Formats: sequence, structure tokens, C-alpha cells
Amino acid sequence: MMNIYRTENGVLNEVKELQPGVWVKLTAPDAEENQQIVEHYGIDFTDLVAALDDEESSRIEFEDDYTLILVDIPIPEIRNDEEHYTTIPLGIILTEDSIITVCRQEVEIFEKNLRFKMRNFSTRKKTRFVYHILYSISKLYLYDLRNIDKSRTEIEERAGKDTVDTDIISLHELESSLVYFATSLRANNMVITRLMRINQFPEDEELIEDTIIENNQAIEMTTIYRDIIDSTRELISAVMDNRLNNVMKALTSITLVMAIPTVISGIYGMNLKWLPFANTIHGFGIVCAGTAVICAVIMLILKRKKML
Repeated sequence: MMNIYRTENGVLNEVKELQPGVWVKLTAPDAEENQQIVEHYGIDFTDLVAALDDEESSRIEFEDDYTLILVDIPIPEIRNDEEHYTTIPLGIILTEDSIITVCRQEVEIFEKNLRFKMRNFSTRKKTRFVYHILYSISKLYLYDLRNIDKSRTEIEERAGKDTVDTDIISLHELESSLVYFATSLRANNMVITRLMRINQFPEDEELIEDTIIENNQAIEMTTIYRDIIDSTRELISAVMDNRLNNVMKALTSITLVMAIPTVISGIYGMNLKWLPFANTIHGFGIVCAGTAVICAVIMLILKRKKML
């Protein structure tokens, strides 16, 4: 799908035709749309569709007629029936008079953030446009990182109560999301750092500095949250091991107690006349009572030793 936008009097409007000073937003474009952009702007087809390949890494390429900027953005995805996060490439192509963005799915920052910020600048100001995109991406990483930590906290709160095996799987998925984030944030940081070397307007310097700060903060938070998730996983594993140990102790104690009447009944089942109470009228009841007393004493001893 292709959408074309242009700012007029500080307001972002959608237009129908390609013209100077527009922002062309390509979302999972088809072959016809790709060919139209390639022919109109003289962009190499490989560069145009680079962002549609999940394996493409973040980078900047300077060509004669345009500049290609590739960065990674976070998106939610369903893994093991739960929502987690991964990253996908976003392509930004700056031509002489237009901006082109390419992504294989709708980008949240465009829908929720840039529409409001577009009121303050023009699509003709390409450098500022790129900085706003990068700044919004960094903020989105921070937002998603807080959601990841919130999910981890919920799992940690269940550690002492009703922890289940799926919690360990969820922690693994959260850690996988952080691995994707760490890799993408470091690559994005290289792109942002390289952009700083390009001549920029004085009013854009503060924005790019804020972008660097937010991106570095996201990198630090990713590292911290990965360490915390490691600790949480170890805590849950320790809790589950302790529960298993308690179950094994209880089963061992029950087996010990149940073995006493089995042994006594087995001995008396041999019908030896010289056994105690063998010839007594109430011998069966006495033996049963004695067995119960012995079992009760054993259970009391085990309880005091915290084996039950």
C-alpha cells in the first residue's frame, strides 16, 4: 500500500500524486508500486525493497541521487500464544525533493506520534523528518521495554505462590525480545552517530542529541532487564526445585510410615504361635492399636524434623 503526504501550512495532508516535497509511505508495497517509485525517483530496486528483508542490518548508504537509511523498529508478535516483541527493518530514502519510507507492516510511530509532530514542521525538511523518526523509534523502544519489565514483574510475583512451567517459557520469550532489542539498538546507535557527522541545521542539533540520549537509555535498560530476567529465572527454578524436594520428602515420610503396618502385618501373617498376643482373645485389636501408636510416634518425630 502506498500513501502520499504533504504538509501545507503546518498541517499534514494526504495527496494523490507524486510531487516535490512529499512523504511517500510504502507499507508492504506490491510490485506495481515499487516499479512506480523506482521509475519516478531513479532509485535502485534493491535499495527500495531492502527494508522488506528481515535479515537486513541497520546502515546508511549514500548514492548519487539519494540516501538510504535502514534502522530497526520494535513490533509486537505472538509467540507461544502470548504477545512478545521482535524487530524489523524500516527504510528511509531521502531523494532530492522527497522522503520515502518503506516497511513490511504498519509502523506505530507513524500512526500515533508523527501525525501530531508533523504540525510543527514540513515534509520538505527532510533531515528533521529523519530525526523525528529516529527519536520516536527510541521512545517506542523505551515504552516496549517497560512493558517487558511489567510482564517480568508479574511472573516474579507468582514465584512464591502459583508458579507454573509456562512462566519459564514466558521468561525465555522475554529474554529473546531483549536480545532482539539489544542487537537492533546497537545497530541503530551506529546509524545515529553517523548522521551526526552530516551537516545539520542548528535547530536540529537538540533533537538529534535527545535521540542519542533516548537510544543510549534504551540500550542501558535492555542490559539491566536482561540481568534481572536471569535472576528471576534462577529464582523460579530454585522455587520449583524446592517444591520438588518438599514433595519427595513428604512421599518418603509417607512411605516410611506406611511400611510399619506392612512389616507388622507380614510378621503376624506367618501364624507363629510364639508371637506376642498371638493367643490372646483381643490380640488382633492390641496389635492394631500398637501399630497405630508406633505410626503416630514416627509421624510426630518426622513432623518435628520438618519431614512432613
